[in-house]
Amino acid sequence: ACCSRESGFGCCLKLSSSGSHQKIPKRTTLLCPVSGITLLMNLQRPFRVAVVGAGPSGFYAAEALLKNAETFPNNVSIDMFDRLPTPYGLVRYGVAPDHQKIKSVTKLYERVCKNDQVRFLGHVRFGQDIHRDDLKAHYDAIIYTVGAPSDRNLNIPGEDLTGSLSATTFVAWYNAHPDNAHLDMREHLAQPCVAVIGMGNVAVDVTRILAKSVDELQTTDIADHALEALAESSVTDIVMLGRRGPAQAKFTT
Repeated sequence: ACCSRESGFGCCLKLSSSGSHQKIPKRTTLLCPVSGITLLMNLQRPFRVAVVGAGPSGFYAAEALLKNAETFPNNVSIDMFDRLPTPYGLVRYGVAPDHQKIKSVTKLYERVCKNDQVRFLGHVRFGQDIHRDDLKAHYDAIIYTVGAPSDRNLNIPGEDLTGSLSATTFVAWYNAHPDNAHLDMREHLAQPCVAVIGMGNVAVDVTRILAKSVDELQTTDIADHALEALAESSVTDIVMLGRRGPAQAKFTT
């Protein structure tokens, strides 16, 4: 039987082996194994966590919670929200289509998704379809695992001219990101020479996708519309521009 709240905490009555009643608090404090933050818990149900963003960071946070489920008296319940209809974020829409070994990390994410304690709620826009106050009313903790939604401008002359395109947009296009899959890249691919500014992993990915033949790309999971457009590409020369020499290049792939 449950009794009234006491000292700010609810409590319940439990019959001990000796026949006497013991008061067990319904709520207690807990040090979260993921954030290290002290949390106030309700012991009568699973600890509810909302994860905003279903990319790699979100899944690693969910995995950490599941691995430490015994920390929570009544286990843990996790809802993962994302504005896109599908999970995996950067791994799905940012990793180059010819890097299947890197994409194989989704097998770990699939195991997380298959856990009965986890739900994925896609096509939900935080700040529009659901708000922070909504989550605070229904969850014990909120974890934000979202990245930057747009590029940072370089602030150099000519950046806004026709033919200038961010790598983020191009990568999202050939990976069929819902925000970019509809873009028409024919004008960009109709030029014989392309300059790629940067010497990091993304710069190398863009260069490699532009340089590979259609036969090589067919064996990847590149989007069909991108493969068709690249098949008609007029690009013959690709120049990578960096501030320093090749010895200081930052790419690892």
